[in-house]
Amino acid sequence: MSICVRAEELARELEMDILEPGKGTICFHSPEISRPGLQLTGFYDHFDPHRVQVIGNAEMYYLYSLKEDSLRERIGRFLETEIPCVVCARGKTPPDIVLACAREKKVAFFRTHLNTDQAGHALNSFIAARLSRQVLTHGVLMDIFGVGVLLRGESGVGKSETALELIRAGQRLVADDVVEVSRIGDKLVGRAPERIRHFMEVRGIGIVDVRYLYGVGAVLPEKEIDLVIDLKNYDDKDQYFRLGPEQERKVDILGIPLPNTVIPVSPGRNLAIVVEVAARNFRLKRMGYDTAAQFDSSFLRGDEQRSK
Repeated sequence: MSICVRAEELARELEMDILEPGKGTICFHSPEISRPGLQLTGFYDHFDPHRVQVIGNAEMYYLYSLKEDSLRERIGRFLETEIPCVVCARGKTPPDIVLACAREKKVAFFRTHLNTDQAGHALNSFIAARLSRQVLTHGVLMDIFGVGVLLRGESGVGKSETALELIRAGQRLVADDVVEVSRIGDKLVGRAPERIRHFMEVRGIGIVDVRYLYGVGAVLPEKEIDLVIDLKNYDDKDQYFRLGPEQERKVDILGIPLPNTVIPVSPGRNLAIVVEVAARNFRLKRMGYDTAAQFDSSFLRGDEQRSK
């Protein structure tokens, strides 16, 4: 697999400066990161040109120690390997000859104030997320008390209104209407498409920007999905659990089974509170406390005492 990202987008997402834009678009084939210490001395055995190259303090001082002809020769050979891009860590700027060669070879150069380890981790996470398997799903993704909750349901069932009430109560929005879901290892991470990030559609009002209405603390760029809640219009023919299902419901997304709760929607019901309780209850279960199981065991103990 491979992905292509505009230089401006990469710089914006990772808060980097563009020293040279290269071709304007960078194609990634691997999330692995390398530091080109040996390559700058001319050793290319076992070199993988598909990796992003991060230049740290040691490599930068070495480049500045080289004479002009030697520097031009070595950096020219290095940039001819068709590497995706080069990131200079700790806010360092390479010699002018290096940037001139990058302009000639059309290889993008960036500068970040992070150290090499931090820069490598940020780049790896960014590329891995975009190289992962992805799917678009209709719904609202919220961070509720640290639980990533994906609200699903038919159009008009009240997902966005429920999300607004939750945001007003201090919870955080990740995505509304369309959620990009990526499988990273055995986890699912959701985010909003770039064009609609921080925006919500509210019937009767139109498009609102949650970031400006409620502040930057009301939004998150992405969140791991822990729980899927389906909102369904109440139907008296359906069977709804009063004490909890005997077996936990699961829903499969990209091969990952996630806990699933169905909440019936009826006039006058405060869905935001119910969703909030569902998230809290999920946290309790994850911590080892199952309310339904505790209730059943207490009920059975009461029966035993009454029979005596």
